[in-house]
Amino acid sequence: MNYEQARHNMIEQQLRTAEMLSAAVVELLYADQRENYVPDAYRALAFADCAIPLSPTAAMLTPKLEARILQTASLKRSDRALEIGTGSGHMAALLAEQAQQVWTLEIDPALAERARRNLVNDGVANVTVEVGDGLAGLPASLASHAPFDFILVSGGVAEVPAALLAQLKIGGRLLAFVAPVGIAPVMKLRLVTRQTETAYSSLDLLETDVPMLQSAAPTERFTF
Repeated sequence: MNYEQARHNMIEQQLRTAEMLSAAVVELLYADQRENYVPDAYRALAFADCAIPLSPTAAMLTPKLEARILQTASLKRSDRALEIGTGSGHMAALLAEQAQQVWTLEIDPALAERARRNLVNDGVANVTVEVGDGLAGLPASLASHAPFDFILVSGGVAEVPAALLAQLKIGGRLLAFVAPVGIAPVMKLRLVTRQTETAYSSLDLLETDVPMLQSAAPTERFTF
């Protein structure tokens, strides 16, 4: 398979037609080796517009969603980012290309170990993978790194966890795939910005469908 041609087709045919991508995001995606994070059985689909299975309960985000996240995050090289739901490690690798440091939590130890191998093999040195349930709050190993400039919840949740909102810097942004209880199957990609110590704004960007994170039961509700 010609991965370079497939990468070009993905960017020019899937992404440019769907998003107003910045030059920086386009450059990043051309340099990115997405195929290195795809399980061998699905490598032929590395650049297809589909969610690639990683386990019975997890899948890679589609290229369109990855591009939209990068565009919305608009990270700076000085930024520190946190991801909940590591999966293959690919989204963390993309964030790491723009940020200073990325910490990512994965509840499944086998997926976390696979992600570590993928990142090492891809030469990504500024991502730290930890095992844990990020929706339950940050482990002690990460608490000292908060607050973060950007937080990504890379899977479905019933609502945005208040514990993660508290870990945002003022001016920081959080993206989460929110599927409110009682109105499934609607799921929205929600952007939350921390405006002050106590005030947050919220904007729903699009409707989509991604796997729910493990332990993604309703959490303490936060009122915007």
